[in-house]
Amino acid sequence: MSTVVESVDVAVPVRTAYNQWTMFEQFPQFMEGVTEVRQLDDTHLHWVVDVAGVHREFDAEVTEQHPDERVAWTSTDGPRHAGVVTFHRLDDNHTRVTAQMELDPDGFVEQVGAKTGMLDMRVKGDMKRFREFIESRGQETGAWRGDVDRPMP
Repeated sequence: MSTVVESVDVAVPVRTAYNQWTMFEQFPQFMEGVTEVRQLDDTHLHWVVDVAGVHREFDAEVTEQHPDERVAWTSTDGPRHAGVVTFHRLDDNHTRVTAQMELDPDGFVEQVGAKTGMLDMRVKGDMKRFREFIESRGQETGAWRGDVDRPMP
C-alpha cells in the first residue's frame, strides 16, 4: 500500500476551492493521465485513466463529503485506492487544500511508479495544476454542496 500526502495553498476562498473540487468531471483539465470522470449519481463516479501506457477504468464511491471541509472516496472495483481531500481556510481569500491518498499498486508499471516516487510527483503536479486552474478562473465552474456520510465497507 502506498500513501501520498500533498498540500497546496490557493488564492481563493475556501468555498470556491471546495466547490471546484466537487466538479469531478472537470478533473481531466488539471489531473495528468485522467481521461474522463463521469458522475453517475451524487456519490458514484466512473474513472478512465491512461498512465504510462496503461489504460484503466474503475468506479469509486464518495464516502464522506462535507461542504467547505472534506471529500473522501474509495474504489469499488479494480485496484484498491481511497483518499480524502480537506480544505482549510487560511484567511478570507486563501485556502490550503490537502490530498491524502492510499493505493494498492496493481501491475508492474504501478508498482514501479509507487517505488520510484512517480506517484508522489504526479499528485504534486495535479495539485499545482489545480491551483493554477482555480486561480486563473477566479471562480468555480459549478458546485455540489450536499452532505454525504457513509460508513466505509
